[in-house]
Amino acid sequence: MTAKDKKVYVGMSADIIHPGHLNILKTARDLGDVIVGLLTDEAIASYKRVPFMTYDQRKDIIENIKGVIKVVPQTTLDYVANLEMIRPDYVVHGDDWREGVQQKTRSRVIEALLKWNGELIEVPYTDGVSSTALQAAIKEVGTTPGIRLKSLRRMLKVKPLLRFLDIHNALSGLIVENAAIQTATLRREFDGMWASSLTDATAKGKPDIEAVDVSARITTLNEVLEVTTKPIIYDGDTGGQTEHFVFTVKTLERLGVSAVIIEDKAGLKRNSLFGSDVAHTQESIEKFSNKISEGKRAQATQDFMIIARIESLILGKGLDDAFARAKAFLDAGADGIMIHSAEKDPREIFAFCTLYNQLENRKPLVAVPSSYNHVTEEELEANGINVVIYANHMLRSAYPAMLNTARSILEHHRSAECDPNMMTIKEILELIPGSR
Repeated sequence: MTAKDKKVYVGMSADIIHPGHLNILKTARDLGDVIVGLLTDEAIASYKRVPFMTYDQRKDIIENIKGVIKVVPQTTLDYVANLEMIRPDYVVHGDDWREGVQQKTRSRVIEALLKWNGELIEVPYTDGVSSTALQAAIKEVGTTPGIRLKSLRRMLKVKPLLRFLDIHNALSGLIVENAAIQTATLRREFDGMWASSLTDATAKGKPDIEAVDVSARITTLNEVLEVTTKPIIYDGDTGGQTEHFVFTVKTLERLGVSAVIIEDKAGLKRNSLFGSDVAHTQESIEKFSNKISEGKRAQATQDFMIIARIESLILGKGLDDAFARAKAFLDAGADGIMIHSAEKDPREIFAFCTLYNQLENRKPLVAVPSSYNHVTEEELEANGINVVIYANHMLRSAYPAMLNTARSILEHHRSAECDPNMMTIKEILELIPGSR
């Protein structure tokens, strides 16, 4: 059997093509006909960020590289299903997977190849090439409004649960952009930012009653957009008058914001966490549905999302009212539903999920587990929640820390005692691109 008769399998993400990838493909080409198992968006998103390019875009690139005769989807990190179907003579991979999160995958490949006397060929790591460094460089360049606008819908298609964290200025946006931990199997990070009206107003020393107008909110938003790349969901409160809401939609879409969430209340906005302690007026289904419809008509693209927040459980109107509103708002064109509750027990939220998941035109479901914060993301996902928003935790953790620092200086007549609880200026500056 000549090299031309042999089949060579190469598994790749190929999101950022660099000389290391080309070296692997050249080695594979010298061994026989190259079949690339291209990881799907879902497979990549299962262990790290959603890829910059879609599967079809990456496939188009790989198909046009010399020596590649075929590209097939690899739907999981595990190669075995594709290997058993193709039964290649060789699998070619970089030698960097001998350690770290891919060790188990490597062992499974070797075990599978033994069944038909296949061989694993490992190519030495290409010095001077780092995907992590390339990704960092891409982030530093930034993104475009169009790319950011589409990113939420892309993520919802490939990830079962998204996590968003509140922002109130550009520095908090940078934290959400960069905060990450590496576990044994995956990199865990936030998928995007929640542009909260509560945290923006509080950071400006204003009450959360829509005292900060849309223009001021957009100023904060622009500061965040300039230094980040992840999708943003904008807290639109009630959306205001319908005639005004359509202009808000146009502005947010033009900026590249992915979604707005508006709540079905009328009159002066009062924070929902006060529950029945303050007066709330819930908007009629008909009027709120019309606001959604008008907002959808104002969009220039299909990418922007309007999500309806339902306050029925907060106001004690019960599950039936919440579900009736969800159906009506989806019929009006809402791209998703946020269900809210101030109860510490999540039972009513999960009861709503059970009903909602049976809808034929079901769309993404959002939860804000501020009061029932003992519930894990895994539990929320199991009940059908698609987006979890940690709505005010950045602000709530920042201000106590600043207050403690101020009190310490007053108490000790100096700042030395504060040092163990503070970042260095160098660490802060390293968070900000272009500081060096």
